[in-house]
Amino acid sequence: MIDPTTLLITALLLPLICALLVGVCRNAPVLRDAVTLVTSVLLAATVWLLLPHILAGARPSLLLGYITPKLSVAFTLEPLGMVFALVAGTLWSISSLYAIGYMRVNKEPRLTTFFICFAVAIFATMGIAFAANLTTFFIFYEILTLSTYPLVTHAGTPAAMAAGRKYLGILLATSMGLLLPAIVITGQWAGTLDFVAGGSLDSNITPIFLSGLLVLFVFGIGKAAVMPVHFWLPAAMVAPTPVSALLHAVAVVKAGVFGIVKVVVYIFGLGLLARHSVFDWLTYVAGFTIIFASIIALLQDNLKKRLAYSTVSQLSYIVLAASLFTPAALIGAVLHICAHAVSKITLFFAAGNIYTVAHKTEVSQLNGIGRKMPYTMGAFAMGAIAMIGLPPTAGFLGKWFILSGAAGTQNNFAIFVIICSTLLNAAYFLPIIFRAFFMTASLDSHGKATVTTAEDAPIFMLIAIMATATLTVLMFFFPDIPLSLARSMLGA
Repeated sequence: MIDPTTLLITALLLPLICALLVGVCRNAPVLRDAVTLVTSVLLAATVWLLLPHILAGARPSLLLGYITPKLSVAFTLEPLGMVFALVAGTLWSISSLYAIGYMRVNKEPRLTTFFICFAVAIFATMGIAFAANLTTFFIFYEILTLSTYPLVTHAGTPAAMAAGRKYLGILLATSMGLLLPAIVITGQWAGTLDFVAGGSLDSNITPIFLSGLLVLFVFGIGKAAVMPVHFWLPAAMVAPTPVSALLHAVAVVKAGVFGIVKVVVYIFGLGLLARHSVFDWLTYVAGFTIIFASIIALLQDNLKKRLAYSTVSQLSYIVLAASLFTPAALIGAVLHICAHAVSKITLFFAAGNIYTVAHKTEVSQLNGIGRKMPYTMGAFAMGAIAMIGLPPTAGFLGKWFILSGAAGTQNNFAIFVIICSTLLNAAYFLPIIFRAFFMTASLDSHGKATVTTAEDAPIFMLIAIMATATLTVLMFFFPDIPLSLARSMLGA
């Protein structure tokens, strides 16, 4: 068996090697795409090879160096980081296949720059997953922001540039203005910036000050899109669909909710947070985001914007779970990180397929599209069912554990939020499925049906969407890996 530290180093280096080789192969498109595919598959294999070591109790570490005598760049892989690495590593390989098909068919420009930035973003994601302390987490968090900015602005249009400014402005303002001070305060109060099992903060610190510190972390990690620092996410939908998939499923937003869960578990500690009602505000903020974002999603006719506000809502399920400070709810948070990743990437792949084949972007244009694109819309239906939280999909398991955690603490507000938002999820997803499969196709200006013979997406795009839709179901029947990692995270 390969040494886990060697595997950890390999997982960090592979995306950088990919970025370098893509640049070298810029004048050979086929070779450039092959490099992207091969390195993404190698990364997926590497993180899966790490899994048995982590389940067996190994915690591979790597000290890269010191910034100051007290600030180090270091990596340690623990169970929560293993979950994030598995999600990002596995989905990079699938999204790379999809991106190659999408970008070529739609004749998108600057593909070399696109794939370089995509690879650097995955490098940053691996750094976040493996971070041993808040210093390392912050450095790679910022690399992720900067490397995804060119992807958001890829189209180069005024709308794309405006969205990019909002994206960069909100994420940098929150991280520099709130997250960085939170890290400095933590270092002063805890005496360390390391992620420590059970938490590093002293329980003798006044709860009101700890609550204020939690405010800085929650809103400073702007990638979690907790309202009101969510505006960057819908704005970024001007980017090509593979970028939307990267933002919503593989890297960016997952880095945000991963960061909040990691801070709750390894900086504050569940024992400390559960003892004081002063931290209950987080439940209400998460609950408000879930409900309000769902209502906004319901009002959106643009498919990608509906999916974007759905993401804002679904991310706060994870924050809500973290705010309950119970083992069952935290297990639900971990499961929902995985479930949302595979389900939402399926939905965005579907949106990209619809745009590529039928050139439609609005929900109101999708009448009868299921007869033209049965595989795409079948996969969309599976992803939507998962987002609603129905079996047999992975989305059911996460919601079940979160609901169990809320019931265990008799938190009626959280129970109400989960039930109400589930109904709202159904209200904005089921009509799309109904339109696609059960409504008559719309007529164009010449009185002809806009949906005629079946013509689904190109093969690379179909393979990718069928793979993620299948994962959405398989996770329901085989949840042992994320369950085991979540329980190991909690010391169970």
